[in-house]
Amino acid sequence: MIENATPIATLLPGRGLLRLDGAEVGAFLQGLVSNDTTLLTPRHALFCALLTPQGKFLHELIIADTGDGLLIDTEEARKTDLQRRLTLYRLRARIGIAAPEDHVVAVAFGDGVAARFGLAGEAGTARPLDGGGAVFVDPRKDALGVRLLGPRAVVEAALTAAGLALTEGEAAWDRHRLRLGVPDGSRDIAVDRGFLLENNFEELNGVSFTKGCYVGQELTARTKHRGTIRKKLMTVEFDPSAPAPAPDTTILFGGHDAGAMRTAVPGVGLAMIRLEYLDPAEGEDHVFTADGLVLRPVAPTGA
Repeated sequence: MIENATPIATLLPGRGLLRLDGAEVGAFLQGLVSNDTTLLTPRHALFCALLTPQGKFLHELIIADTGDGLLIDTEEARKTDLQRRLTLYRLRARIGIAAPEDHVVAVAFGDGVAARFGLAGEAGTARPLDGGGAVFVDPRKDALGVRLLGPRAVVEAALTAAGLALTEGEAAWDRHRLRLGVPDGSRDIAVDRGFLLENNFEELNGVSFTKGCYVGQELTARTKHRGTIRKKLMTVEFDPSAPAPAPDTTILFGGHDAGAMRTAVPGVGLAMIRLEYLDPAEGEDHVFTADGLVLRPVAPTGA
């Protein structure tokens, strides 16, 4: 269920863009990121991560093929760090890496929104935009809606053609993705500490277990095949009339440290919870709390 049935379109100023081009760009990314870049085409966008060699989270990337290059949608505040790391890995490869000016990231979500852009509803379905950029169904979950990347004028023209106008809808977007159990980069995932499978990357189509080697692949694959996940990022609900718990607030279960909050808005948020406390012993009546506020782990919308 989409909480906002009437479609909403908004810019995401917290997101920034890098542009990569050159004949070797596909092979370059294939050896770096967590997903299979051979699946990336002008008709299919991709979600993935850049990891440390120890398999820990550094950056999330949503990648679209515009036909003459790639646009990488990532965190604006950390975009320069991602550009620096990609440049270091580039070595002698003939690849351009730049931060294009006047480019924006917009989202549109609500009932029937993909059809407004001539897209099928499947996650990742994409097409280039006239004038540069791309529009695609979010590759993580189709229920997230549509993302538009490119020059601001091009993005606004595509929204107008779809019968949508930009609104101040960031708060609605945040609530929407929280209900779907979707993290937002380092707001929800600890940099240089978080692991992909704890943070829903497998469920969000962000990891390939068949593509072969990439930076951090060994730990990620071992975690998958040994089933050694001990905690998981999940949606939690709580009293919407109470202030939302701050990020990193400790979650208690029967007096035990059971995890920590991530981002939240009134009534719903994300929390990293230790799996051992999700199946309490018979007769236990403990509840999860954060600063005294009772939390209820729930399956994300659309799961």
